[in-house]
Formats: sequence, structure tokens, C-alpha cells
Amino acid sequence: MSASPTATGGPVPPPRPAVPPDLPPAEVDAAGWPAGVPVAEPAEPLAVDAEPGRVRWDPAERRARASQSFWTAVVGVPAIFSVLRLGVEAGGELQTTLLLVANVGPVNLLAGFLTTAARLLSTGLVAVFALGAVLAVSADRLPPGTRRRPLFARWADITPAWVVLASFLLALLTWPLLYLPLLLPAFVAAFQLRPERLHERTLPRLLLIVALLAGYGWLLLPTLRDAWTQGEALVLALLVVPPLLAVFVAGPLPGMVIRPLASLTEVAVLSMLVWAALPVISTPVLPLTVTTVGAENGPTEDVRGHVVTTDDVNMVILQERGGVRYVPVDLVRAQVLCPSEEELPRHRLRVHDFHIEDSLLEGMGRRVRPVHRIDAACRAPG
Repeated sequence: MSASPTATGGPVPPPRPAVPPDLPPAEVDAAGWPAGVPVAEPAEPLAVDAEPGRVRWDPAERRARASQSFWTAVVGVPAIFSVLRLGVEAGGELQTTLLLVANVGPVNLLAGFLTTAARLLSTGLVAVFALGAVLAVSADRLPPGTRRRPLFARWADITPAWVVLASFLLALLTWPLLYLPLLLPAFVAAFQLRPERLHERTLPRLLLIVALLAGYGWLLLPTLRDAWTQGEALVLALLVVPPLLAVFVAGPLPGMVIRPLASLTEVAVLSMLVWAALPVISTPVLPLTVTTVGAENGPTEDVRGHVVTTDDVNMVILQERGGVRYVPVDLVRAQVLCPSEEELPRHRLRVHDFHIEDSLLEGMGRRVRPVHRIDAACRAPG
């Protein structure tokens, strides 16, 4: 008759059935059990770690907890960012924040967040899945029950493959072309695509790797030549190093570095997301416009800011330098849409007619609607 261990390591006896009052004493065994009465066994014993007195969580319970924490982060972070963006957009003023909350609908807020923070969201997911897969395959090589699996490894275990693929697809569409080569080692790490899978023999495998790298170099040869001519060392490193790193990134890590690396990567990814979130939070929710205001046949004034709402009486403008201005609609003479400073290019490099700082979506959009001349009112200070 088996007994399950307790949290302190000692055996727990099965529950005692009630002894019928009319049962003779001779029919009760020495341990106090009624003879012939079945004893209920525990449905599933708890697993105990090698350390006495320490109970290990059931794997199903671990997966449930990891899934809950993962989806809480995926859903909760965008909501928190959206609220913070409204507060920053309002300049920290309570009444202005309430005005934005009342007029910026949740659909517009979600759309604005997705268009500006899709890169941040995909970056976090790609980093988690790539590091989690490496840590997971490394932790599988350790003796069972030695230590708890890293957080990213547990997230990678419970995430469906289609979610991982969707994250890489989102990154492929939203990342600037300059950073797309980083997806190569991340994809190889996330799916553990070792070179051995190309061919079982060494020589054909090396030839395939060289052919793939040569094709990649031929595709980016004009951009690499221009970057070398312009002295863009960072651009050269971002275009050349990631494909070489993809050859060696898959596979388990030594056991002694798994735990320190897991802690460092978790802190590094969190710090990276916080650093990248600052410009996302400060990005305006509403488009920047310059509104020309003035009476008919009189002097005019350019009001630079973001239009919050418009009704039959007033146009409410959140001025770029702070403050809310109510402009009568009868005084509005013209209005132009202005690009932000972040949209202005910093590099003079292109990849097959796509600017290197544009994403695939932005590049295709510029082909459909070419960038027009910036209005003179946008260059003037507000």
C-alpha cells in the first residue's frame, strides 16, 4: 500500500474509512483499518525534488502558469502603453488627458498603437522566442529535477508554432530593412535549424552554406558597396555579421552558463524594451497639422498642433508647444499635414529601390503614394 509524500518529505497515509460501529474488534487490523474495506489511493502523487522537503510543481501546472504570465504580458503591455501615451501627449495635465480620453476612441488608440509600436511588440516577441528556444534545448541536457527551467524557456514551450511564425512575419513587415538581417539568427535559434539539417555529409553541407551566404551577398552587393564608400561601419556590421552568426547560433549551451545567461537575457530584454518604449510612449497619438486661422480679408496665423475634435462651433487643437486652443470653424482658412522629425531619413542608402530605413510596408506604400513636397508651413516654427 503506497502513500504520497508531503511537503516536508514524510509519507501521508491514505484517508481512513469510518469503522462501522457494529464491526467486531477482531476484524480490525493492527493499524486500525477495517479488514476487507478498500483504502482510497491518491489519484496522482506529487513529484518531489532531490532536496528533502521541496515539492516540485506538476508540469501541467507549470505550463498553465507560464501561459497565463505570457498572455498577461502580451495583452497588458499594449493597454498600459496606450494610457501612458495619452498622458504624455497631454503634457502631464489632468484636464487635457481627460479631453483626449473623451475624444480618442479605443479603436483609434489601438490602431495608433499598432502602427507605432508594432516594431516594439515584434522585437520583444522575437527576442523571447529566440532566447527561449536556445535556453529550452540547453535545459533539456541538464539532469532532470536539478533546477527550475528559465522563464523564456517555459514561454517558448507553451507558445504554438503559428504564434512564433506570426511574430517573425510581423517583424519582417515592420522592421526597417537595415535590421532585417538580425531576423536570420533569431529564426535559426527559435526553430533550432542546425546546419546538420541541410545535409548529412560535411562537404555538401559546407557547399550549401557557402552558396547561401554568396546569394545573400550578391543580393545586397550594391548596398554594401555604397555603405563602404560612405563609411557606414554600423550599416556594414548589421548587414554582414548576422548571416554569419546564424550558422553557429543553434544548439545547446554548456550547462554551467545556462542559469547566469537566463538571468542576464531576461534583464537585457526587459531593459531593451523599456529603452525602446520611451520613444513609443512619446509618439503623438494624433497627426501633426498646421491650421491657418484668420478672418476673411484679414491677417492669418498658423496654429501648429494636433486636432483633437471638430464640431459645428469649434475646432479643438492640442498645440505642439502645449495647451489647448479652441478655434472657431468660421476662422479656419487652410490645413496641411506635416511629417514628424522621426520620419526624416538619416542614411543615403537604398536596397533595390527601397530606402534602408523604411520597412517593407513603408516602402510599398511610398511606391503607391510617393512622398510629396513638404509644405512651407511645416518648416516654419510653431
